[in-house]
Amino acid sequence: MVLGSAIKIPRFHFTSLQLAEDPCILAQMFSFLRLFGLIFWVGVVLSSCRTTDLTNDPAYIEALRDRAAKIKSEPLGDYFIGRRYYVYRMRFWGYLRKPGQEWKDSSLVVMNERFKPVPDRLPEISEGEEESFGMDPSKLKAVKRFGFDHNYEYKINGKFSGSKVYDPNSNMFIPEFILTDYQLINADPGWLISPVEIYNFKILPKFRGR
Repeated sequence: MVLGSAIKIPRFHFTSLQLAEDPCILAQMFSFLRLFGLIFWVGVVLSSCRTTDLTNDPAYIEALRDRAAKIKSEPLGDYFIGRRYYVYRMRFWGYLRKPGQEWKDSSLVVMNERFKPVPDRLPEISEGEEESFGMDPSKLKAVKRFGFDHNYEYKINGKFSGSKVYDPNSNMFIPEFILTDYQLINADPGWLISPVEIYNFKILPKFRGR
């Protein structure tokens, strides 16, 4: 660069000699560049946060149709369909619905095990086991701990007691269900409420039941 040649940026027109003699001009230029960079970064973030409209996605629509058809084909009877939903340290069991009902009409329940223990009535992962096993029991292969059957689907027998039980860890009052029997239907039935839902064993579900 030749001393005295012009440097042009938006709203600035200074010679390199002026820049060398007046550091305040450089400070102004850097402030402008920082502002420009911030505006660009915000634009990128906002564009990445746009939600995708799935209502016209063929795969999404097909998944909903398949699930609806499967539920519609369930034989009616005096039983419930249960889906285990494990969350770390929470005492609710999962969701129950009548055959033929969609999961969006299900109830989040606490199981009364007076007559029958739940399938995962096992010790929880202890602090001493966390280093070896991790904290998510649904990931265990060689051993089983309380919560190993997250997302398993069961045929459930029993009845609602009509009472609600307070779960102090979730701070929720949850309907009580008296369990009398169960039968495993599917150990990997797929999504629960939405095909795009994301499970985190430490986060309460968005859907809290009807």
